[in-house]
Amino acid sequence: MNFAPQESDRLKALPPYLFVEIDRAKRRAIEKGVKVIDFGVGDPDQSTPKFIQAAMVKAIKDAQNHHYPLDRGNQAFREAAGIWCKKRFGLTFDPSAEILPLIGSKEGIAHLPLAWVNPGDVTLVPDPCYPPYKSGTGFAGGTPYLMPLKEESGFLPDYESVPQDVLKKAKIIFVNYPNNPTGAMAPRSFYEKLVRWAISHKIIIASDLAYSEVFFGKEKPLSIFEIPGAKEVAIEFHSLSKTCNMTGWRVGFAVGRAELINPLLKVKSNIDSGVFTAIQKASIEALKNSFGFSKKTNMMYRRRRDLLVAGLKELDFPVKPNPATFYVFTRLFKGAPDSTSFCKELLEKTGIVITPGVGFGAAGDGYVRFALTVPEPEIREAISRMKKAFK
Repeated sequence: MNFAPQESDRLKALPPYLFVEIDRAKRRAIEKGVKVIDFGVGDPDQSTPKFIQAAMVKAIKDAQNHHYPLDRGNQAFREAAGIWCKKRFGLTFDPSAEILPLIGSKEGIAHLPLAWVNPGDVTLVPDPCYPPYKSGTGFAGGTPYLMPLKEESGFLPDYESVPQDVLKKAKIIFVNYPNNPTGAMAPRSFYEKLVRWAISHKIIIASDLAYSEVFFGKEKPLSIFEIPGAKEVAIEFHSLSKTCNMTGWRVGFAVGRAELINPLLKVKSNIDSGVFTAIQKASIEALKNSFGFSKKTNMMYRRRRDLLVAGLKELDFPVKPNPATFYVFTRLFKGAPDSTSFCKELLEKTGIVITPGVGFGAAGDGYVRFALTVPEPEIREAISRMKKAFK
């Protein structure tokens, strides 16, 4: 063929998407007959609860749900999301103007820069981070300015050290606590200082709260809107993926004042047709019952965390128990190669898939991430395999 179409420059500029590369490596190992233990992608191994499935069966049989969803989504779902925010955080949002259903929080996060960023503008992005913060910025023609997350600083960004010439171009700062990949939480004092700073510099705070319900201590993760003044500058993203084991359903929502929600709605109305109404109807039941369900799953993830952390300590990883999320993020043991080489070696020697920290950003090199989406017997088997390979 003579016709060889060229990808756009914006696509060429993107690195390979981390989890696609991990899946390819995993499939190659399986094709070789390896019994793989997968700590890679953060996809819950438990099924979506039966009560949500039952609600979906009922909703999908109603022909009224088979049409295009409205741009703002189903009113009953938005009201349920508002009630959930009131119960969980004590916050009140207008379902008609301040809550926007999303095709998973990832979609909303990736599209947000299209609403606010012009070519030449900057977004402030933590490093390491969830990749769509950077790719969404790139698609909008902006430039991500990376803020290293350092273990000695609690994996909190030092946004106050951002140079003035960068601040003048900055439109959005992304924050994510509980944090992926580090598992860190942010104290109230961090949010209070951040809100004051963002107001003074007129920068939008994009708060990714996908892991708000996965935590192990008595202290619950905060919503940024619990901080006075936050509504002036913040938009927050919620997801049912981890909260209710609904990763494949692709449903979440954004909250914030109408002036910050509406531009994202405008982007979405030109790109997608919204969340399938039957999924929104089933998600109402998910939100109504999420608190009891999350309590049970958190007990499960805590047992897995403690088992994995104990095993990694025996292997001389300088690991600390994560206070939230279902990820264990740890430095490599002394003498191990860089994170990418180590993950490749681990897969080849043991059939274990983990994620290199550098895949989330340069500041993640020297770290690896284990997702706690593996049953306890497989965690024990993985520790046994690693001991045979590295001790």
